[in-house]
This record gives sequence, structure tokens and C-alpha cells, in this order.
Amino acid sequence: PTALLSPQDAFVKITRHEGIRSLWSGLPPTLVMAVPATAIYFTAYDQLRDYLQARAGSRGHHIPLVAGALARMGAVTVISPLELIRTKMQSRPLSYRELRVCIRSAVAQDGWLSLWRGWGPTVLRDVPFSALYWFNYELVRAWLCRQARLDEATFAISFVSGAISGTVAAVLTLPFDVVKTRRQIELGDGEALRAPANKSSSTWLLLQRIWAESGARGLFAGFLPRVIKVAPACAIMISTYEFGKTFFQKLNQERQRSGL
Repeated sequence: PTALLSPQDAFVKITRHEGIRSLWSGLPPTLVMAVPATAIYFTAYDQLRDYLQARAGSRGHHIPLVAGALARMGAVTVISPLELIRTKMQSRPLSYRELRVCIRSAVAQDGWLSLWRGWGPTVLRDVPFSALYWFNYELVRAWLCRQARLDEATFAISFVSGAISGTVAAVLTLPFDVVKTRRQIELGDGEALRAPANKSSSTWLLLQRIWAESGARGLFAGFLPRVIKVAPACAIMISTYEFGKTFFQKLNQERQRSGL
């Protein structure tokens, strides 16, 4: 296999050898996963935050931390099988028939719970990520609003707050992303070779193994691609969500005032 020296080098070599379409490998399951996951996640966070704030009042500075963690755990549990399929389709070219065979073989050998392989590392990555993200997002957004002397965040303030908080959370949780990706890519390798799959090590043992093999560089492998992916994604999602939420809230208020 060709060595990939940097994200830019990977981009050039992948497009040269596999074509530009390979960059969108796994797009259908990504879209199928993203829509329900985002809907569940954002709705759950808003509802949990409002509920906890009503209970805690002005003392609830920790509420975004708790609401973000609980909302993400629910979303991860629901979409974990789709995340597994997406990771496998992006790890190497697979037709839908080969993918079905791979998944059926895994289920036949290890049961339906094999579809949630990687759930533990995903939770360890996404739940702390979500808790850190929402905590920092609410802090940064409130600070920027105070600096701009605004009562409500603008699209730009939400965008910048999302990018900053997403970057911080992505860096701090990167080792768990490395573990999750390694574990999920291993699923199906045994099936493709018609060999028994190795039993997964615990997350802690995998972290120790990666540290022993590569040190800190191994635990933070893919640092730049993850930040490049996560920061704009968080910025776009939260700013679009906040804009849409504000727009429809104002629309509903206008309709109520007009008696429609």
C-alpha cells in the first residue's frame, strides 16, 4: 500500500488511484445516519437542558455538560449500527452485496450485538465530546454576546462558538476516536478472509497497546484531519440549527399574535 504522508498527500493519492468519487465512499449510509442522529441529538439536548434548568435555576452552570452527555448517549445507541456500516464502507471499497455478506457473517458468528461493536469506544469518545462541546459552546456564545452587547446570538456568533468548542472537544477526545476506528475496521476483516474474527480487547487495553506501539503520536493519529472535519461541521450544524430554531420561533410568535 502507498504511504500517506499528510492529509493533502492522502487527498491527491486517493483521487489519483481510486477516482474523485472514492472521496464520497460511504455517503449513503452517512446520510441515513446523520439525519436521525442529528434530529435525536439536538432535540434531546434542548429538552434536557430546559428541563434541568427549570429544576436547578440559576445554579445550573453544569447543565450543558449533563444534558450534552445524556443526549449523545441516546443518539449513539440508536445509530451505532449505521456508524459501523459507514466506517466499513469508507475503510475499503465494498459493493452493497459484499457489505451484506460481511454483516450477515458477523451477525451469524457473534450475534446481533456485533452490530454495536465499537459502541463502547464511541460512547467514550462522543459522550465526553458532547459534554465538553455544549459546555464550551454555551460559555463562548454567552461571552461573545456580552462582548457584542447582544441579547441573542447572531449566526456569526453561533458559527464561531461552534468552531471553537468543536475544536477543543475534538482534540481532547481524539484517542478514543483512534480506538473506535481501529476496532470497527477490524470487524469484517476476518469475514472477508473467511477467518475467525479476533476477540476485541477492552478500550483500556487498546489504548495501552497503541501507546506501546506508537506513543502519543499513535493516540493522536489523524489529529489534523479530525480537526479539519469537526470544527467546520460543528460550526455549520449549530449555526444553522440556531438560525432555524430562532426563525421558526419568531414565525410561530407572529402567527399567534395575528390569531392564525
